[in-house]
Formats: sequence, C-alpha cells, structure tokens
Amino acid sequence: MKKLIIHITYILFAFASLTLLAQNEALKGYRIEGDEVVFSFDKRDYKKATNDAAGFKRDFDDLDIENVVVSGEFNNWSKDKWTMTKLNDDVYELRKKLVDFTDEFSWEFKFVINNTFWAEPSKYDLNTIKATKDGHKFGNVYNLKMYTAHPSDSGNAVFKLKGYKNAKKVILSGTFNRWDEHLFEMKKTDEGWELKLQLKPDEYEYRFIVDGNWMEDPDNIDKVENEFGEYNSHLDIKEYTAFKLRGYLEAKEVILAGTFNDWNEHEYKMSKTDYGWKFVVPLSGGKHHYKFIVDGEWIVDPNNTVKEYDDNGNINSVCMVK
Repeated sequence: MKKLIIHITYILFAFASLTLLAQNEALKGYRIEGDEVVFSFDKRDYKKATNDAAGFKRDFDDLDIENVVVSGEFNNWSKDKWTMTKLNDDVYELRKKLVDFTDEFSWEFKFVINNTFWAEPSKYDLNTIKATKDGHKFGNVYNLKMYTAHPSDSGNAVFKLKGYKNAKKVILSGTFNRWDEHLFEMKKTDEGWELKLQLKPDEYEYRFIVDGNWMEDPDNIDKVENEFGEYNSHLDIKEYTAFKLRGYLEAKEVILAGTFNDWNEHEYKMSKTDYGWKFVVPLSGGKHHYKFIVDGEWIVDPNNTVKEYDDNGNINSVCMVK
C-alpha cells in the first residue's frame, strides 16, 4: 500500500466502516473499544436518583440495585431494553457494536436503576448536557458523541505539528469532529506533536489549538479561507477503488474514464487479467460516474446495475465511495 506524504501522511486503503465514534478519556458513562461502544455505570459516581413517576429524588445509598439499564434516544428512552451486565457490586457494563448506531450526531442517554430511578450525573462532567423528555425537563444526561473519525494507531491519516515543544497541550480540531476543542488531544513526540486518526473517504478542514491558540497547519499548503478571515488546512482522504470489466478478452485496449479524471480517453489504461480487465484508482468520497472504452467504443459497466443520466443526457455507471 502506498503512502503519499505531502503536508500530512496519508495511509490510503479501502475500509468498510459505518460511523465511528471518538471521545476524551475524561468523559464518563461510555468509552470506545475497537468496534464497540462500552457503556459503563459505576454507582460510586452518583449521589442522587430521580423517580420517574413521582419526580422525587433519593440518595443512591438508599437504593438496593437489582438492575441497571441504558436508556436514550437510540432506544426511544426505553427503561427495560438495554439491560447492563453486573461486573461487581459497583460496576455495570453494556457493550454495543458501532453498527447499532447510525449517522453522525450526538446521542443523549442516561442510566435507569430498577427500571424506575434515573441516575443523576454531575453537571460538572464534560459530556453532560441539559435535556428534555416528553416535553418536560429531564435534568442532566450524557452526550454520546458520534463522529466520522476516531484516534487509532492504525489510522489512515497522520497529523503532525513540528516544534512547539514547550506547549502544554495541542488539540486537533476539524470538520471530522465538529470543531470540538477537547476530544482529539495530540501526543508529544521528539519532533513536536502527532495524532493518527481513522477517517472515511471525504474532504476535511482542520486546525491545531496550541495552548488555546488556534492555528493552521504550517506544513500544509492546501488551505481554505474561513469565516474569520483566517485559514483552515484542508485534506482529501481517498480510497483505493478497483474497477473491473469482465469478459472482452479479445479486446486490444480498454480505458477507464469518468468524472474522477475529466473523462480522459487515454490516461487510465486497464490491465488484462484472466477474467477481463482491471484498474485501481484512489477516489475521494462521494459519487463518481464512469464508463469503459473498449477499442474505442464507450460502454457502461455491464456488471453494475446502478446508472444515472448526466447533465448532457448520457447514461453512465455510478460508483459510490463511502
């Protein structure tokens, strides 16, 4: 697999993933482990619980805990669906796959004791917010933040900031985490600061926050002006995509042409295989139209049922990169 090193190191490869999550280690209520969201309840973190029906509060020390449930927007605030597993007298846990969550936004959730009492998280926890349920004030709830990115040692984008060795903290913030000012804390290295993220194919803007001061990536010449009259650094994560044309073994030459190369009729010459023809090209996230040119004749992909008209009324095959 190739590495393209410009202002950042891009490790580009095909990966199938749904929306990923990210979080700061200081957040309570959940953590991310691999492809799972791990909800974690520790009764020592709570002082009060609210009765859902009567509304009165009770001290946690007065509760005899029989079960704990995760309740939130993802399960319509059910008080009995997502029952947690008891690990010891204090800690309960529930593991859910990332595929149980869809799209990119924030999920509100809370813990329910004995299917009746809502555990009250502290308003000082970083990931708690005020919420409502059924039109009524619901107090503090946890905010499970869903993003298209998460830190990973095997991630496909390495962000580096050289120098600034005297800085106490450097944060990476961008469109991949809704410009959050806390989540992606960079690691100090011998050369400066570094953080590796897993990103789905798409175009992103980002900046560094050095001890509270925002700045663009000084080693990235690709940048766009923002609403503050300054600049955001820009990167385009691509995915290696294989185009295959089966058959046509008697053809002398087959060309791949599409919106990704301005329909160039000579650039992407496909390689002959035992089943037909193949060409691999890195593509940005989104929709791409394409066709094959077989010995000068333009054809759609006979093995791809997804086709669309373009602005000129031509029918093209469609490739989606996510």
